[in-house]
Amino acid sequence: MDYKQTKAPKSTITRDMTQLTEKVGNVYETVAIIGKRANQISQALKKELDAKLQDFSTPQDAADETYENREQIEISRSYECLPKATLIATQELIDDQIVYRSSSKDDALK
Repeated sequence: MDYKQTKAPKSTITRDMTQLTEKVGNVYETVAIIGKRANQISQALKKELDAKLQDFSTPQDAADETYENREQIEISRSYECLPKATLIATQELIDDQIVYRSSSKDDALK
């Protein structure tokens, strides 16, 4: 997914918890779903950033000074300007883009 094109706000805003919990039905499950999705997004962004910055790394001795390329700095800044992973996950939940399964004890007995 292209996280640069997300509709998530770049700063924190106040959300109505009753609106967020309507889809799931439970505040704690809603927070858990958003948290797990935020971890997935965070890992994906880190992996993507590491892959892009890998192009700039050169096999040199660790004692050498690290040379920072202008392109490398611009790539890092573009990732810093993205919304936080929790904000992206919350927006995905609001937009019904998250698929989740609820495993309750009642479902296990059936």
